[in-house]
Amino acid sequence: MASERKATADPARSLAILWRTREPTSRSAGQGLSVDRIVRAAIDIADAEGLDALTMRRVGEALGVGTMSVYTYVPGKAELVDVMIDTAYGEMPRPAVEGDWRVRLERIARDNLALYQRHPWMLRAETTRPVLGPHLVAKYDYELGAVADIGLTDVEMDAVLTLVLGHVKSSARSASEVVDLERDTGLTDGQWWQSHAPWLETFLTPERYPTASRVGTAAGQQHGAAYGPEYAFEFGLQRVLDGISVVVAERAANR
Repeated sequence: MASERKATADPARSLAILWRTREPTSRSAGQGLSVDRIVRAAIDIADAEGLDALTMRRVGEALGVGTMSVYTYVPGKAELVDVMIDTAYGEMPRPAVEGDWRVRLERIARDNLALYQRHPWMLRAETTRPVLGPHLVAKYDYELGAVADIGLTDVEMDAVLTLVLGHVKSSARSASEVVDLERDTGLTDGQWWQSHAPWLETFLTPERYPTASRVGTAAGQQHGAAYGPEYAFEFGLQRVLDGISVVVAERAANR
């Protein structure tokens, strides 16, 4: 699913705010206004109400200042979202993890999944072009350490990290869609499957569709229970790591 951000941040203005190379001063500073306070308020709004509810006016109201005061510090919503993303990256733990590369990558995957669960708006806000802020760079440097010194080339290290994080984001998006569907339809996945059971029993017969009938029945019985977003995440993560292990073993054999 493509990003749904409607505007693109100006690179120069975005980088200036991300790295705080220029923090405006105005009469609003007397009210304790700053980029950090604006970003924190914006994250709170997006967490509670979603990205669509986030406007510069709404942020100003949350802080008790006028909209133009917010614009003094942040030039627009697109730049604000960039700083929100980078700030969220800064929340992530960066512990020293005992164990091999697989254990370290598992921890990274789970920490990133937890980030999306805390801030589901990030699934819409992130694009394939990263927000090049200080927290993103620190996150990237830390996560590369999980696969350092195991025989991969620099390009392969980046590719492995991209592969793992891509699985995490896909899993988080699927889980978020499940929550949205339950809210919008009033039905859990299990209830939805139950409502379609009569049709499936009539048309999805072993005689007409032997493999689909057998597998679909087994999977359908698990919806809402063991077979759900959590299962999909765990199953997929282990298969991704299995694939990476093949590459690591090949590199070790060729040393």
